[in-house]
Amino acid sequence: MKMDEEQSFQIAHRHELSALEDHVGMRLDQFVTKSVPDLSRSYAQTLIDDGMVTVDGMDRRSSFKISAGESISVEIPETESMELQPEAIPLEVLYEDDGIIVLNKPAGMVVHPAPGHPGGTLVNALLHHAPEISVAGSTRPGIVHRLDKDTSGVMVVAKTDHASQSLVEQWSQGKVRKRYVAIVAGVVAEEEAIVDVPIARHRTDRKRMGVDRDGKAAVTQLSVTERFADTTLLDIDLRTGRTHQIRVHMAYIRHSIIGDNVYGGATSARLAKELNARRQMLHAATLGFVVPGSGEPMEFQAPLPADIERVLARLRSEGT
Repeated sequence: MKMDEEQSFQIAHRHELSALEDHVGMRLDQFVTKSVPDLSRSYAQTLIDDGMVTVDGMDRRSSFKISAGESISVEIPETESMELQPEAIPLEVLYEDDGIIVLNKPAGMVVHPAPGHPGGTLVNALLHHAPEISVAGSTRPGIVHRLDKDTSGVMVVAKTDHASQSLVEQWSQGKVRKRYVAIVAGVVAEEEAIVDVPIARHRTDRKRMGVDRDGKAAVTQLSVTERFADTTLLDIDLRTGRTHQIRVHMAYIRHSIIGDNVYGGATSARLAKELNARRQMLHAATLGFVVPGSGEPMEFQAPLPADIERVLARLRSEGT
């Protein structure tokens, strides 16, 4: 569960904690839950994923094991009171059972409500489609992972607590397969490559992520599908799931995703204008995991949306 790139926030509370001998070996999310009053473990995990928890000034995973003497800082953002409303927004459902919904999220849809966009989100649509999803005071009911607003593709949503826990565990253990399709600036020379550089929240701009040697491990594998004069179509296997990981890694190797107005730079913007690409050319094509309840491993695919198909058709016809 990640923070939306457009979401802004104010810090309501900051807790400065010290790990004692009794805490040695405890998971970070357990330590935070135990140390901060009235904080659920799931929200503690959200804060950790959002870079709001640091250990000796560094981002760590929820599974990080505490050592005595470490200083843990927990920042809790101010929440804006909002009442979630079901909205009759059409959803493209790829699969559904008693525990989960797999859907194809369109580009332009925000996943969950936040200050600045309280409605029109995927969560509002889900509450109309499956009113049995428990809200329980959360603005992210059922959400176990997220796609950026302008990334299209396959997502899974949990309808029950059991399904949510199962999916969260699969994500934390690296058992979920995530494959993306992207059109990037420049001609990628290698047929295959692995980008293995850590990522952390930007030290001054909290809405951005960046390569940081003190960040969390991040591994992206890419394969060239098709080359054009100034662009490349990539198949991307996401080995880890950091916020904005693909976008940050592609910018790092100087092959920014076309249309990415945060990490893309001048070349990406120019190519997006020439190709009439009105959003970042990134699509979550495949998602594979063990279905909670049945225990059956399944893989779900979302076809390329019309705007990416249109850009590819132009590239192929013009050879640019």
